[in-house]
Amino acid sequence: MNDTRIQAAYDLAKQQYGDLGVDVDGALKTLATVPISIHCWQGDDVGGFESAGGEIGGGLAATGNYPGKARTADELRQDATKALSLVPGTHRFNLHASYGDFEGRQVARDEIRPEHFARWIDWAKSLGIGLDFNPTFFAHPRATSFTLSHPDTDTREFWIRHGRACRTIGAAMGKALGTPCVTNLWIPDGMKDSPVDRVGPRQRLIESLDTIFKDPINRAHNRDSVEGKLFGIGYESYTVGSHEFYFGYALTRQLLYTLDTGHYHPTETITDKLSAVFMYLPEILLHVSRGVRWDSDHVVVLNDDLEAIGQELVRGDFVRRTHIGLDYFDASINRVAAWEIGTRNMLKSLLKALLEPSAVLRQQETASDLTGRLAMQEEFKALPWGAVWDYYCARAGQPARSSWLAEIKQYENDVLSARS
Repeated sequence: MNDTRIQAAYDLAKQQYGDLGVDVDGALKTLATVPISIHCWQGDDVGGFESAGGEIGGGLAATGNYPGKARTADELRQDATKALSLVPGTHRFNLHASYGDFEGRQVARDEIRPEHFARWIDWAKSLGIGLDFNPTFFAHPRATSFTLSHPDTDTREFWIRHGRACRTIGAAMGKALGTPCVTNLWIPDGMKDSPVDRVGPRQRLIESLDTIFKDPINRAHNRDSVEGKLFGIGYESYTVGSHEFYFGYALTRQLLYTLDTGHYHPTETITDKLSAVFMYLPEILLHVSRGVRWDSDHVVVLNDDLEAIGQELVRGDFVRRTHIGLDYFDASINRVAAWEIGTRNMLKSLLKALLEPSAVLRQQETASDLTGRLAMQEEFKALPWGAVWDYYCARAGQPARSSWLAEIKQYENDVLSARS
């Protein structure tokens, strides 16, 4: 690091935080151990690389037509490499099953195998990062209103085979890379209008899930997680895999449970859910998104909701028990920049929480000094955490402040602009 201004600002900030009992060096050491799993689907608008498929569907929609999206797995890896190269720390990459290297061949979803992701594994190994995985239960002719809860046995069994194949792929990734792959299962199953039978689909879903998860897999290689949702476009009245359904399933089967920040009522946040869920489960998967009026998957910004998540993870000592992944897709802006903005903001929220003088706040709360607690929380907002962030980036050899944007724009000029 050769920027004396960044060093000087950091030295002053460290002194200010130290006066309040905050170990700044310890906070940075902890932050450096937290991997963020960056999601493949931001890079190509949830398209994937199958030779045959359909619209995204499943209650999902990517909007915008900014030029330069990845058209092949090689281009996506190139873009992801660029994004990862500008973020401090060692992170992960999160793949959907539809993103294999199928080499132009049509491979049925229930026939995908680890060899279709061998190049992804080699790529991750070259960067020293881990991979995470997701079955793709949408954008397919057999993904209508129902998949794993479908009343048709043949259709249901097709998707069961897909889920089982994806667990095998996740385990292969984890074994090859030496870090557990989190394989997250989410289905879009539901109905646009109110159903007469809410029970039948859920009974079928339980049977399907039990079949998918019946074979044990070494947890050193793969961790299974299930994800609920409030609703999706075209599934406004009934979602088979609701929050209550999947939390109960994860609890009784001892799987990870996925909390997605966009999968609840627009006025409902997940901050309070974290400590409640951690009372019963040792680990969770956290998908960080930003909904605007609905589960619209906007790029993550450093707003009150994100800061509250960081605070809860740190205050509750949940950071090491949480697998953090991003989940959004904005096609209206530079897609590589969207990765960069979201990843940096997630890290910033954790850093701000790690720098919080929580000991002071806890003392006031224990003493029922709620006035003092509120006053100090507001005063702490003005502390120079930004100087610590700049130092963290510079020390890691990464662009500080907004200087990363110049590199992204140059990459757009040199690489993305050549794509039709």
